[in-house]
Amino acid sequence: MRRSPIFRALAAGAAAAVGLTTAGAAAVASGHPAGPAAGHETGHRDGGRGGDGRPGAVTTHLVPTLEGRATLSADFLADGPPSGARASVANGRQGPWDGQVVPGFSAMVDNGDGTFWAQPDNGFGSQGNSADFLLRSYLVKPDWDTGGKRAGSGEIEVLDHISYNDANEVLDFDIVNGGTDERLLTGADFDVESVVRAADGTLWVGEEFGPFLLHFDADGTLLEKPFPLPGGLRSPQNPYLGDGEEPTVRASRGFEAMAGVRGGRYLYPVLEGALVGDADQRRRVIHEFDTRRGQYTGRTWDYQTDQEANVLGDAFAVGKDSFWVVERDDLEGPASVTKRVYEIDLSETDDDGNVRKELVLDALGIDNPRGIDAGEGYGLGETYALPVQSFETVLRLRDGRVLLGNDNNYPGNAARNPGTPDDTEMVVVDLEKTRTRDDGVTLVGHRGASGDRPEHTLAAYEQAILQCADVIEPDVVPTKDGVLVARHENEIGGTTDVAEHPEFADRRTTKTVDGRAVTGWFTEDFTLAELRTLRAVERLPEVRPDNTAFDGLYQVPTLDEVLDLARHSETCDGEPVGVAPETKHPTYFDSIGLPLSEPLVAELAANDLDSRRAPVVVQSFETTNLRELDRLTDVRLALNVSPSGAPYDLVAAGDPRTYADLVTPRGLRDLARYADIASLEKNVVVPRTGDGTLGEPTSVVRDAHRAGLEVYSWTFRAENQFLPAEHRSSTDPAAHGDLAGELHAFLDAGVDGVFSDHPGLAAAAIADRR
Repeated sequence: MRRSPIFRALAAGAAAAVGLTTAGAAAVASGHPAGPAAGHETGHRDGGRGGDGRPGAVTTHLVPTLEGRATLSADFLADGPPSGARASVANGRQGPWDGQVVPGFSAMVDNGDGTFWAQPDNGFGSQGNSADFLLRSYLVKPDWDTGGKRAGSGEIEVLDHISYNDANEVLDFDIVNGGTDERLLTGADFDVESVVRAADGTLWVGEEFGPFLLHFDADGTLLEKPFPLPGGLRSPQNPYLGDGEEPTVRASRGFEAMAGVRGGRYLYPVLEGALVGDADQRRRVIHEFDTRRGQYTGRTWDYQTDQEANVLGDAFAVGKDSFWVVERDDLEGPASVTKRVYEIDLSETDDDGNVRKELVLDALGIDNPRGIDAGEGYGLGETYALPVQSFETVLRLRDGRVLLGNDNNYPGNAARNPGTPDDTEMVVVDLEKTRTRDDGVTLVGHRGASGDRPEHTLAAYEQAILQCADVIEPDVVPTKDGVLVARHENEIGGTTDVAEHPEFADRRTTKTVDGRAVTGWFTEDFTLAELRTLRAVERLPEVRPDNTAFDGLYQVPTLDEVLDLARHSETCDGEPVGVAPETKHPTYFDSIGLPLSEPLVAELAANDLDSRRAPVVVQSFETTNLRELDRLTDVRLALNVSPSGAPYDLVAAGDPRTYADLVTPRGLRDLARYADIASLEKNVVVPRTGDGTLGEPTSVVRDAHRAGLEVYSWTFRAENQFLPAEHRSSTDPAAHGDLAGELHAFLDAGVDGVFSDHPGLAAAAIADRR
């Protein structure tokens, strides 16, 4: 829908380079290869509007589409003794409840007849408050609401259950019901989170207190002693943890996810979180367990999460070595960032030794063309989202469709409707082939979807992707220890909560940056570890007050994390998401011994993005920086041009040229020697008149195209104060006006790409024009 010739060709090449997964999550590329790389020895770049992609070209890709949804009321009580005497009070609910609460499902087994065995976890969130919660697996049958005339009730019927027990007295430590004949297990004994049914009908359960593997018969009776992790890896709740022994597995970070292959002969339990003391806190270890021998094989694999705080919620085998894995954050509702299913293959690892992962679906962006349950809560509309905190179930059904489900952490979660506990959900998703026609315009999410989330956060970038941006834009600055992070400026007083940290009060200082005195806190005075203790805040709270609801939730991301998000995501056209890093103040950072170019190129290379085919454009407001990058990398380059002033590198060198000189026909021909895109502030393309309305377009777009450059323009924002006078809706500066009207004027002027704080609105405007 929104891809210029350059980015279309780059995306097609990137898709071909990584291959298509069996899940079909990657796009079917158009087959038009990118043109040859530039010949740097001549000093000329292949800066033409090149690539062989064409506006109007049609591609086919797979789109996750909601086909059915069923729910179980959060307040449903199953037969049994009262539960929840010590559960936390939340959302107007307080225990004990007169029966057994069903706090969602953490794992499921497909019976193939429309029913499922669905297993809750340990109850109410901790060992201390779940002693009256009985560990069970429920036989359930969803009556799918499919949104059509023959739609079902949309309810989940509970048919039966089994109770996990130690009637054979296998356990050698105390349990809550140890003095009874049945020895029913409770949430104070184990935290059951994952399950695999073996070919013989027995159940293998992964849990978190050990973490242990538990082997039950089909009726729920424990058959063997728990199998501990090898190497003495234990959590704080492990009953065998010795006095003074330090746990190596964090609490509630055990076997949340587990898959089985060959009829359950081999199990692949996955640690939900990082091990204590691991230098890479994004690492999650996958183990292999041989059920026939009753021991771990010693083989392990590493999985790297998108962020350190993310957890792995479930795993399901879709092939001999391939698995679907749920990766999620701990946020809910509009704050959610990561609710994804990735496909991994244990036989394929990257240069860092991590298993490669490909996106199957983003559970925050599932098409809902039938309007199933639309209007009943957040995430229920034309797009279905599963924005719950604990997205913990994924299965591939026998017909190939995907089943997703959640743990609702009763009564604490309220993702759909604030103040109302979340229901338990089961949904069926199909990956449907969709044909998309290219509109020839590249849409860049400016600092992410910064009109809807605090800028330069993974939440803003994720929203930009969901809103159909082709490219996300991180501004790049370094930390004291040389790590590149995403901030609009190196001064972070207005974009983080640093002022609320008394331990950093003495870091406030005044510096001269690009010839201007700036007072505040600066990234180059913080190590990455220190920066990680801060949280992002909305930069324009008066203009975007709704964004302040997200203040304090998100860390400052590293460039590596932004690149990871992009290369593990897809656009609305099913193509790789592009990235447009902007180097901030390169002359200044060179002067203090923290150069940007080499670390940036190294990060691109580490993410397999340092090539002409990579969907990457590096931006700068300085010419020396771009000439240096032209020697270091083959990715495309863009000069950002302001309507006044001059690049600071030229100012510092005593060069009298201004930005105006650089966009003359001669200046643009020179620019094409080392860059591919002229990225122009709006007034350079269509200046405003004295009364604030749009004037006549300049010749710069025509001149740039003649020089072989593409033209992007920035920044398109929806608020009245940023719009031309004729497109404002009122005198309220923060109210939204006619962004589409302004955008159409620039598209009519011939620009090839646009930067927008509101990519969803911009995408709609581009589509309307077509």
